[in-house]
Parts: sequence; C-alpha cells; structure tokens
Amino acid sequence: MLEKGSIKKERRNPNDPARFISSLAVTDDGEKANVHNFLNTDKIDEETKYDGMYAVSTDLLDDNVSEILSISEKRWQIEECFRIMKTEFEARPVYLQRVDRITAHFLTCFLALIIYRYLEKALEHKYTCEEILKTLKDFNFAYVKEQGFIPLYKRTELTDKLHEICHFNTDFEFITKSQMRTIKKQSKGK
Repeated sequence: MLEKGSIKKERRNPNDPARFISSLAVTDDGEKANVHNFLNTDKIDEETKYDGMYAVSTDLLDDNVSEILSISEKRWQIEECFRIMKTEFEARPVYLQRVDRITAHFLTCFLALIIYRYLEKALEHKYTCEEILKTLKDFNFAYVKEQGFIPLYKRTELTDKLHEICHFNTDFEFITKSQMRTIKKQSKGK
C-alpha cells in the first residue's frame, strides 16, 4: 500500500538535498508513533559512486558516442540562445493572433539573435548580453535645430569597441545632419 508521503517523494526534484532525509513513523507493531527524521547515509553512499559523472540519455542509438557527447556539450549554447530570446529580446509572451504576424515576430527575434551573436564574436566574448544590449539601447542623440546631433550617451570601453567595429565615431564629436545620413546609409549597406 502506497502512502501519500511516498508519492510526494517520487515527484521531488532529483537534486533536492531533502532526498537524503528519511522518516520513520510506525512501530514494529504498526501502531502510530512519533515521526523520526534521519539522514539516510545509504542513499548518500549510493550517490557518491556517480560524483563527477553526468548521464546522457538519447534516442540516437546508431550514432557515434563521441558525436553524441559533442552535441550534448553544446546544449548549453542552445539553451542560452532560448534564454536570450525570451528575456533580452522579449520573444515571449506573444500577444499576436495572426500566423503571419507571429512568424514575423519570431523571425525578427531570431535575426536579432544572429546579429547579437556576430557582434558578441566581434567583441571577443568580453561582455555579457545585458551589457551589450544596454549600451546599444543607450546610444541616444539630441537634435539641435539647424545644427545636427550631439551624443547623449557616456563613453566607455564598450562604446569605443563598438565604434571601432562599426567604423564610425559618434561619442566625441558634433554630427551634422548630412553626416548622420551617411552613417545611416553605411549601416544599411553592411
């Protein structure tokens, strides 16, 4: 006969440290007794055999073991891409209903991810996703009527690197309307 508590234990997170705690709540005669929790050293000893090992489950039975392990090792990169799309690019939740608009939304997010990855590589993986996106969002300018644009962002090592990669400087100079149009044309041409 299964008790309610035993079903609950089976659903517990496999990494939960509480899995090493066992309880004893009945006497030898089956009478009600006080609950005694104890550290189950047998379970701890059993799990120590697997310390430093990682199990991989797959349905790729005909593939080479080294290929399966290589794919498994890259899984974190795929997971990171999904995390970036969901959090930084706000791919979800989607408040669209038409299929073409949903497709366009995810295509835009996917293209943003590809551009971000190229930029990350050009920056030699020195900055986090959050740092890069915040810096790009902060690239603001004030328009001075009849004169041009003044940068409003703070110059940093990252902004200097971005200027170097994109081949233009906007952080320490006054930019005329014609210069801004040229920068826009250059950015669209690449």
